[in-house]
Amino acid sequence: MGLISTAAVGVAALALLTPGVAAQSAGQCSGVTGRYQPRMGAGYKYSVLATGLRQPRHIAIDSAGNLLVAEGGAQSVRRIVLRDQGDIVCAQSNSQLSGTNTNHGLALSADGKTLFTSNLASVFAHTYDASTGAIGASKQIITGMSNTGTHPTRAITTSRFSPDTILVARGSNGNIDTATTQQSTGRSMIKTFSISKGMQTVHQYSSGGEVLAWGLRNIVGLRENPVDGGIWSVENQMDDLRLNSRDIHNDNPAERLSYHGQLNATTNRYKGLNYGYPSCVPAWDPANVGVSNLVVGSLFKPDGVPNANDCANRMTGRLHFHAHTAPLDIEFNANATQAYIAFHGSWNRNPAQGFRVMRVDFKDGQPVADVSSRTAQIPVMENTGNCPNSCFRPVGLAFDAKGRLYVSSDTSGEIYVIYGAQ
Repeated sequence: MGLISTAAVGVAALALLTPGVAAQSAGQCSGVTGRYQPRMGAGYKYSVLATGLRQPRHIAIDSAGNLLVAEGGAQSVRRIVLRDQGDIVCAQSNSQLSGTNTNHGLALSADGKTLFTSNLASVFAHTYDASTGAIGASKQIITGMSNTGTHPTRAITTSRFSPDTILVARGSNGNIDTATTQQSTGRSMIKTFSISKGMQTVHQYSSGGEVLAWGLRNIVGLRENPVDGGIWSVENQMDDLRLNSRDIHNDNPAERLSYHGQLNATTNRYKGLNYGYPSCVPAWDPANVGVSNLVVGSLFKPDGVPNANDCANRMTGRLHFHAHTAPLDIEFNANATQAYIAFHGSWNRNPAQGFRVMRVDFKDGQPVADVSSRTAQIPVMENTGNCPNSCFRPVGLAFDAKGRLYVSSDTSGEIYVIYGAQ
């Protein structure tokens, strides 16, 4: 299917769906039919906003309430003008923002006047007018991030509490990147950079900026808590794990939600901490690891990694998730009592796991659940089809001012809207 029309899109009256879905669907926009019918958690409904997009990845709501979508398949950004129609929101028009360059990353400055994008090698800045969609020439502000192996995406986010700061994550050069035991590689880490300095002289990723956290295999989603300014990341951990020549990869290691402190804090005790990769990985199913005294999240040394005698002294995540579920984004509601996480789903597991949006409850800036919990995730939006081949695979998340949560699905080329997420 091609890109959705740039002409105005109307909306029909709420459609009656099959009995099992009617209670979960909020209705549909005219001419927009989703490929799948998600199963929704208690209190949530959904609608399909757009179809036919080219691998939509990270998304954002601009200061005028429009939806910006990084289309990985088009290496550019699409702007969708939104319009309320009864109980749902629909696309009034959409257009491609010329001159943008991204395969995944997308962020807006604190004042909404600068659009940042990222690709394999670089981060770019563009002046941006949310009311008209006018965009200025591309300005490279960070470069030197190309990998020869895997993990081509560069997650980026900006800070409301430290407006001159942009955070950029760069993943490993392979499943086990032994060189990342040294910070000098500039891989498997999150760095912070000055936006204003980057506009004057391009930052080199490896030698520039400041290390916020390292020993993180592949961070694909970054977000600032909108209430206290705390920085959070979601990480994709190691594949094909073995320990003492025994295959334990189906349920280990855990994916992670990690906390990195507040950028504007006088002293941030989390700044610069090492999270263990590539030498130490977190357990999801401790019983299957075969190492005594492990709990969920405990770090251990698998086969084929650099020597490690200090896993107990490395930082682990604040929460952990099932192996290979591939969390790709995290988004907070307005009062930061809930964090939503998009799990893209597994390829390195049988049967497959993930392919859903889940919620984690927060209080006073931290998850309510204990670090070793296996039940911290609350279902929001799940597949009913055959994954990974015949289902939606969520990537990007963004809230609008009315508390509606937008979700991109790259493999199906769709944008969903979740209602009740506030």
